[in-house]
Amino acid sequence: MLEKIMPLLTPTAIVVGVLNEAVLLPFTWLVPWIFAFMTLIGSLKSNFRDLLAVLAKPQKLIILLIILHIVMPLIGWLAAMAFFPGDPYTVTGYVLLFAIPTGVVSVVWVSMHGGNVALTLALILIDTLLSPLVVPGTLYLLMGASVQIEIGEMMRGLLYMVVLPSVAGMLLNQFSKGKVTAVCGPPLAPFVKVGLFIVVSINGASIARYLKHPDGKLALIIAVTFVTVVLGYIIGAVVSRSFRWDYENTVAVQFNSGMRNLSAGAVLAVKYFPPAVALPVISGMLFQQILAACSGMFIRSQVKRLHQAEALTPEGPKATPAESRILL
Repeated sequence: MLEKIMPLLTPTAIVVGVLNEAVLLPFTWLVPWIFAFMTLIGSLKSNFRDLLAVLAKPQKLIILLIILHIVMPLIGWLAAMAFFPGDPYTVTGYVLLFAIPTGVVSVVWVSMHGGNVALTLALILIDTLLSPLVVPGTLYLLMGASVQIEIGEMMRGLLYMVVLPSVAGMLLNQFSKGKVTAVCGPPLAPFVKVGLFIVVSINGASIARYLKHPDGKLALIIAVTFVTVVLGYIIGAVVSRSFRWDYENTVAVQFNSGMRNLSAGAVLAVKYFPPAVALPVISGMLFQQILAACSGMFIRSQVKRLHQAEALTPEGPKATPAESRILL
């Protein structure tokens, strides 16, 4: 049930946070702990075997990392410099928005649509492990001395909040030979969605003063964020088609190119930067899940058109098992 309402979960959480600013702000210290717990649960599906299988043929993984950490940060930086010149905090917010690793929740969308889950889990794990270097490094390269960046503190925060829980989850799965995933995964899965709601609500309360008094700048931030995030999905789809990848890999690349671990980005923005930096990241939360749902609808429509076209040919339909599942 929670997975079905995911497109509405994060926007609702932001509204709850803004309306309950005074109540939620004292609980800001809990956010890193909640997020670490969410990361641990989300990593229970990972294991070394799937990781090694993806690393044996790393082309798709490397291309995804290039999209995530070179192409999209440059697009975010250029868009912010074009629309918000002379506003280093907003520009920093856009760089942070596209510097953070891919979203853990992307595995939910990829599995729902019959995509390559192994590639997704490997990407999440590797991207997460690299985040203490990639996130501060990207911010430093694109922003330099424009804003004060606590690189050491940020690296430690990412290490404790993301990297160590991810490694712990993978080791638990590996040493239990998958039993921990089968036994603990389903009962704990709802807590990831509940934890996401709590984290987004508290982060929403942290920037409530900006959201309670919307102006033209906030509207422009939301519009620019929407367009740049959509570009991520489009780039993923175009790259997949250019390389003629199969259905499962196309689904995985499309979702992972567009989704980000925005709850982690919001935690970093609120903890290590002035509140204005968090606005682009929080604005992304308004429609990330909605865009993921729209991307899924696009994939469904493409598959239906494929089946209709094949049904008209003398050979008849040639749907793959994954494509058949998506039509059920």
